[in-house]
Amino acid sequence: MSNNKKTSKERVNNQIKGIDMVRIVGENIESKVVSLREAFKIAEDMNLDLVEISPDAKPPVLKIVNYGKLLYERKMKEKLQNKNNKKIKIKELRFTYNTGEHDFNFKLNHAINFLKDGNKVKAFIFFSGRENNYVDMGKLLLLKFADALTEYGKLENMPSLDGRRLWVMISPKK
Repeated sequence: MSNNKKTSKERVNNQIKGIDMVRIVGENIESKVVSLREAFKIAEDMNLDLVEISPDAKPPVLKIVNYGKLLYERKMKEKLQNKNNKKIKIKELRFTYNTGEHDFNFKLNHAINFLKDGNKVKAFIFFSGRENNYVDMGKLLLLKFADALTEYGKLENMPSLDGRRLWVMISPKK
């Protein structure tokens, strides 16, 4: 095994062995079937690399190309694809069943900023001890919170109780 993180799946130049006839393709090259030795000579005359792109074809297809440039272009294409894939994060906001108006508005503003940034918001209330008697007040608070965010996001599910935790998830509008 090699120490490289990524190993090339194509065979390049001297790695290509055991083939008699090959089809060569590339820019400014007429697609034709030639011997492997002749393909090496053509690539060497052009100061380019010979890359096996279709080993299972009959005859195998080799491309005459600058291999370093080919790898660079693939890397940039992959980087661009990863850049366009935004990873959605879940931001959590904790309330109590009797959260005051000022604290509610403060957390609401945070939730608006999270939704504008494209993140999901998970608002929850943790009940301990005798607070379990006030689950209905918690549901009303979370519904009020979700209603205040209808302009920026949509409610994924109604408030649900998991053990002692009442929670709701709000995803951003597209």
